[in-house]
Amino acid sequence: MPEPFISGYAIQWQQPANIGGFFIERFQKGSLDKSIRENGDSVVACWAHDTSRPLARVSNGSLQIKTDNIGLWYALTPNPESPMGQEAIASVESGLVDQVSISFYSEAEEWDDTGDLPQRLVTQAGLVELSLVIFGAYGKATTAALTRSDTAMGNAAAAMRRVREKAEAAHRLRGIV
Repeated sequence: MPEPFISGYAIQWQQPANIGGFFIERFQKGSLDKSIRENGDSVVACWAHDTSRPLARVSNGSLQIKTDNIGLWYALTPNPESPMGQEAIASVESGLVDQVSISFYSEAEEWDDTGDLPQRLVTQAGLVELSLVIFGAYGKATTAALTRSDTAMGNAAAAMRRVREKAEAAHRLRGIV
């Protein structure tokens, strides 16, 4: 059975985030391209920015990251046999955890101090990790959704499996099996 994976957007270009009431932050399209190109293999996915709780990493193939016209897209495949992987899968599948946050360092940025809050546009940044979180700075502009690779055929197959299981149970009750 194919392993479930968690995917979505960790950042959407030009989406504003209020950073602790101190400033508004946005990412420019392309601001992570250099980092992914030069250091993408070192990026990890963690549980709530806790590096002692890794879920996936690019270098072993359990994490994929790429930028597109929308933002920074990711797909991670946590180990479904590990307690942490099971927790991540269950928490995202139930909707308990549905946001993502990134850890990065800004290499180039532009500031605008003309509004009520200063505005920072990150034009180039180094991506360190991304995390499944309950409350991310970018909120609903980030996503974490569970997909099962067998979903396309999964509904019909699951229905057939349930019919078979009920029939087998009925046969066992009657001593047929």
